[in-house]
Amino acid sequence: MKKAILLTSIVAAALALPLAAQAQGTLRGAAEGAEEGGRAAGPLGAIVGGTVGAAVGTVQGVLGVDDRPRFREYVIRERRPSYVYREEVRVGTVLPESGVTYYEVPAEYRAPGYRYTVINERPVIVEPRTRRVVQIID
Repeated sequence: MKKAILLTSIVAAALALPLAAQAQGTLRGAAEGAEEGGRAAGPLGAIVGGTVGAAVGTVQGVLGVDDRPRFREYVIRERRPSYVYREEVRVGTVLPESGVTYYEVPAEYRAPGYRYTVINERPVIVEPRTRRVVQIID
């Protein structure tokens, strides 16, 4: 019975992780979950912890729940100009090619490769290659 559960967990993790690995939060969540699970319950705990951590990381987005208020305060202190976007801004919105200025997310927020900008007075995290909004910081 334990072998069946272990095998099922391994297969589920192997199938689910590559599909969800596009979000930085997923990768960080999986790594942290596997590490914690491994410390608590050995190899089986690492497998389960990695899978659960990936799911939690995906829900949380690029910046974790604890980082969002600090990041918002950081953006306010930086006094970046706000770009006026005439449509509703949501996760997945592709921002215009010109007129928007993107800034690096400081290393302390562990979001390498992402940029941020301010749209309609709201900080947003953007994937710079596609200019797609991946997280809105409220």
